[in-house]
Amino acid sequence: MTQHLVVPAQSARSGGGEPAPQRTGWWRDAVIYQVYPRSFADANGDGMGDLAGIRSRLPYLRDLGVDAVWLSPFYASPQADAGYDVSDYRRVDPMFGQLGDAARLIEDAHALGLRVIFDLVPNHCSDQHEWFQQALREGPGSALRKRFHFRAGKGENGELPPNDWESIFGGPAWTRITEPDGTPGEWYLHLFAPEQPDFDWDHPAVADEFRSILRFWLDLGVDGFRIDVAHGLVKAKGLPDLGMHDQLKLLGNDTMPFFDQDGVHEIYRSWRPILDEYPGERIFVAEAWTPTVARTANYVRPDELHQAFNFQYLATPWAAEKLREVVDLTLEAMRPVGAPATWVLSNHDVTRHATRFANPPTDATQIRTPGDRELGLRRARAATVLMLALPGSAYVYQGEELGLPDVTDLPDEVRQDPSFLRASGQDGFRDGCRVPIPWSGAEAPYGFGPASGGPSWLPQPAEWAELSVEVQSGDPTSTLELYRSALAIRAAHPALGAGDGVEWLDAPAGALAFRRTHADGAFVCVANTGSSPVRLALPVPGRLLLTSGEEPVREGEETVVPADTTVWWSL
Repeated sequence: MTQHLVVPAQSARSGGGEPAPQRTGWWRDAVIYQVYPRSFADANGDGMGDLAGIRSRLPYLRDLGVDAVWLSPFYASPQADAGYDVSDYRRVDPMFGQLGDAARLIEDAHALGLRVIFDLVPNHCSDQHEWFQQALREGPGSALRKRFHFRAGKGENGELPPNDWESIFGGPAWTRITEPDGTPGEWYLHLFAPEQPDFDWDHPAVADEFRSILRFWLDLGVDGFRIDVAHGLVKAKGLPDLGMHDQLKLLGNDTMPFFDQDGVHEIYRSWRPILDEYPGERIFVAEAWTPTVARTANYVRPDELHQAFNFQYLATPWAAEKLREVVDLTLEAMRPVGAPATWVLSNHDVTRHATRFANPPTDATQIRTPGDRELGLRRARAATVLMLALPGSAYVYQGEELGLPDVTDLPDEVRQDPSFLRASGQDGFRDGCRVPIPWSGAEAPYGFGPASGGPSWLPQPAEWAELSVEVQSGDPTSTLELYRSALAIRAAHPALGAGDGVEWLDAPAGALAFRRTHADGAFVCVANTGSSPVRLALPVPGRLLLTSGEEPVREGEETVVPADTTVWWSL
């Protein structure tokens, strides 16, 4: 496989302690790299990634060509759900470092021209959070219990849950507590694990606390927040029963009384002025699973958030007609609210797209079988090159630039996904996309930690030695160099990046073709999602910039694009 690239213009990044200030609306075309702190880089050799390790690898991210780094939670936590159960929102968990490490990480990133986005978890906290522990001690009707969803149970003695809601992780969404006097007591709501009680956002103290948390990290210099479960903060009045329904899934098209309620938008309208007080164009990014792209657009209206993950796109199979449909729906939905489209293929909650595309098409975002590895990688490369050609912003999940597959054969005894051990919940195989990434060397942990043969919180496959950053760097056929080339071209070509539309071109069945134009140049992208080469009815003029696989071939007045391949041309 060969990639062709133009020499990019000098990157518009700045040195010093502030991110590139000359760019406005930087998020509209930003490529943002997700770091899962547990699995990115381990500086102290304890087998767990940490903030010092992330700092040491920031030059790699700059050279990769991304604009910003998003960190999954590193706050104080008992780690019942890998840090998404926060016990103290203003403290760094000792397993990741100290508050000073977070401050130095921001400073180092800014010096390299990178912006930094932190995760914020406002839907729920840890059951070890000071508020929840005090609520347990104070008893029914207390002020602290009103900050959560405590309710009396149904049945003769309150032995049944208050309603029929189910946890995302399986089982009831309610847990009954033992009161301070030792008697069976009230129930509390947890849409996720029992160790993650939901806040009641109708209580003003909850809103006050999170406004304070925002300012704490903004004062430290963070450039924005990714809002976890942004669609879940507000529940329908009265917490009504759901009724007959299949087991709840996080991704779905159904309307739920605990997700995507209109009241969440009042919260985000109250947050936006806080962000706007700070210099440097700080941003909010919504993790909002909604029934439609149009509902997602509600989160990015001008007075609310800046971006929202496009999960409809992530869940789309590698099929031209379905991809075109979701691209059109996305651009149409974002245009009226003036927000950029945001594209994503992988993250810490779903099977990596190199494995999803290695298997037959499915609506599932977690897959237990490895599938056809070679086919999956070929399609994943093509899907990434297509994604990076679309107008708007794009997200890259750590390790996808190495072509990493999911690890589908982890032993049960090492898995830590809380839903793995709970019946009939969200499929508990997220550990497969969270295995620490390989950097160098022939022996595990492949440079993830400082010592060869050292520990790793999840075991890495032996074949990952051939997928390391060290092995792939400088190899023009590698997936890493494909990403580097694509990101360099994307940054340099005037017709790529921000925008709100594409011009679709005629293409054979199974293929997509579109043009993007700018006063300083034009660009054409062709993606063949089929298993056979396709012939374009006319020769594509201009210079070949990049191909995800084998080069297209000119045959007379036609251009032949190989199977499962995306190609860029500059006109």
